[in-house]
Amino acid sequence: MTSFTITSGSHSVPWQVRDTFEDPPTSNVQPWDGRRAADRHRAAGPRGGFCGAVAAGNPCLPLELIGSCHEDNVLGWIVIWIGELVLDTFSLKLALGVVTLTLCVLFFGSFRRTRSPYSAWWCFALAAWLAGNASYVLNGTDQQWWANPVGNALLVAGAFAAWAGCRSLRGFAPKRWLLLLAPAVTLAASVLGNPAVNVWSGGVVYFGLMGVGMALAARELALLNLGGSQAHRPLLFAAGTLVAFFACRGVFYVHFGPDDEIFRSYFGPAVTCILLIVLLVTVSFSMTALSNDHLVNALSERAARDGMTGLLNRETFFERAQSTLLRLEGDGSVSTVVLADLDHFKAINDTHGHAGGDAAIQAFADACLRSVRRTDIVGRYGGEEFIILLSGADPARALAITKDISCRFASATPPSGMAFPTVSYGIASTDFGPSLPRMVEGADAALYRAKARGRNQAVYATE
Repeated sequence: MTSFTITSGSHSVPWQVRDTFEDPPTSNVQPWDGRRAADRHRAAGPRGGFCGAVAAGNPCLPLELIGSCHEDNVLGWIVIWIGELVLDTFSLKLALGVVTLTLCVLFFGSFRRTRSPYSAWWCFALAAWLAGNASYVLNGTDQQWWANPVGNALLVAGAFAAWAGCRSLRGFAPKRWLLLLAPAVTLAASVLGNPAVNVWSGGVVYFGLMGVGMALAARELALLNLGGSQAHRPLLFAAGTLVAFFACRGVFYVHFGPDDEIFRSYFGPAVTCILLIVLLVTVSFSMTALSNDHLVNALSERAARDGMTGLLNRETFFERAQSTLLRLEGDGSVSTVVLADLDHFKAINDTHGHAGGDAAIQAFADACLRSVRRTDIVGRYGGEEFIILLSGADPARALAITKDISCRFASATPPSGMAFPTVSYGIASTDFGPSLPRMVEGADAALYRAKARGRNQAVYATE
């Protein structure tokens, strides 16, 4: 039993917080009486309202404290509202279990719809935390010898699963050996700490690895770039809060010990349950927002891409190319537009059908992506035509890139019985025209001349 006092003005109220599952004290509890309730309501004075209503239902509060509950006395309001609240650790753990189970079921439904990796990892984390807290229910029984180490290991596994989910948001797979190593170390440390009689067995290792798991999750969230979205910020706050909490909890555990009043008051099971309930709800709302952002981004990306080749479609290419040219305009650097057209493409469709034509288009798109730089933009212009913006590249560099594309395309393996066609290119740089439409116009005219000269060549717009 932890005892302390809340003071409001000149009045003090003793408050006891139970750390065990013993029955609550009944020495000050009186049966509800209508006349007494009315007296207590009147004692609240002309304020009445909330204070009077709650006071009538809390017969344990002294009348003089009720009378001191002014509207500007925040502490008095809190004391009136709480009454002689007893923080029942078992009830808090039960509430935490119900919240965790509910969120796990909801996010499993979300995972079934979206199949997103972070939803799967978050479901696993919630399930691990639920199972771990369920194991703690057996503390104090003859099953504590195995339940306590398993509970510690499951909670650490949940922390590292949360890290894996945050890492998946950045498109990276988690290190599986780390996912298994941390719970295994926690389990071993807990087993070696004589868990049959020591409910805090392996406590230092448990607190440390919980902090490490949350710190890794916080790092991934800090590095996450979602453009203008701030949906991950509450997740980062929650992870950072847990890092600080478990770090302080470990320090106080080592310095004061688990039976010290300070440790039990600020880092005991009751406080931990309340903190986890609040953070779980916060994180779950953030995960919902992230799920919505993920779906919106996926739909936007799908709408921006050509379904056959995966390249940008014509509209999206012009939007991004125009933005890139405006950004580079102040630098005075030269950029180049390349238009490419597969030679005699209609003959391929007539001879080998649309399947043969599709194979040629896909192979050329792959050759383009393998030849350009990450800063370049490639799109499907229409049919068998493709368009490329080579940012910061002059016409000579563009000519070298077109040769590399043609070589890669020629070396690709075509379907049985057919050969891939040659390619003609038109090249125009910002020296030809300062605007994107003017560059495309020049590249198109150069491409027409390349076709007229016999195809399978690249022509500059300046010619």
